Amino acid sequence: MKTIFGLFRYSPSFRIGAIILMFVVTLLIMSFFSPYKPDKRRVVPRNEPPSAEFVLGTNSQGQDVFWMLTFAIRNSLLVAGLAVGIGRGIGVFLGLISGYLGGTWDRILSGIVDSFIVIPRLPLLILIAAIVRGQMTLIGLGVLLGFLDWSFPSKRYRAQILSLKEREFTQTAIFSGMHTFKIVVQEHLPFIIPFLLADVVSGFLFAIGMEVTLAVFGLADMNSQTIGTMIYWGNYYQALLTNKIWVLAAPVGASIVVVVGFYLVSVGLTTYLDPRTRLTRLQVKG
Repeated sequence: MKTIFGLFRYSPSFRIGAIILMFVVTLLIMSFFSPYKPDKRRVVPRNEPPSAEFVLGTNSQGQDVFWMLTFAIRNSLLVAGLAVGIGRGIGVFLGLISGYLGGTWDRILSGIVDSFIVIPRLPLLILIAAIVRGQMTLIGLGVLLGFLDWSFPSKRYRAQILSLKEREFTQTAIFSGMHTFKIVVQEHLPFIIPFLLADVVSGFLFAIGMEVTLAVFGLADMNSQTIGTMIYWGNYYQALLTNKIWVLAAPVGASIVVVVGFYLVSVGLTTYLDPRTRLTRLQVKG
């Protein structure tokens, strides 16, 4: 909480990004109060342009684009959240263990991590999604993205632990008889959390980008409303050729807003955690 309050105070980019993400979360919450079910069609007049009654217009299937967008944001963030939870969980665990134990364990785990780093993730995702096409659920996609996005974070956490392991407080904990697990969790993990926050934001960007990419190619769960599937179906029903720009403008605009929000938050976190900017803040306080 202290870090978050400091970010709001010293980082304009974090403030703007946080406000944008609060707006996105508001749309997500509104999806639970939608007057329509996400898979229902012909519930409103078709091909209506944006108006006071239909804020973002309606599509050729008789669906309200605004309420579709709320469901799309919710599902896209669900996929991203699941991917981040799995990917960062694996990355933190392996990074802590590898960095602290060292020796043979470090060499084995580092070899596994390096093997995953060189794997091209997007082509592999496209290949897997094409193989299981029609059977890829949102949960399955989130799990798959999580298992493909833990190697880079693991290397960063390992580097932090290698530094912390040489500090005096670690040696004091060892001499006091503290168990290895307690040292890693109680002494080292709190130092990792601020960097984990920035890493979580970048994980959301990766997961949302991959979800949109696969959906636009028609390789995701096309029966669920996501930002990507809204773009796919808008193109499928030729929204641009029939001059129904609002059908595509809504999901494209939403993807830009979400990405910009997460990007600004990431920039704010990275700048705030930079040792040089931290020293500058301490001098200002002094």
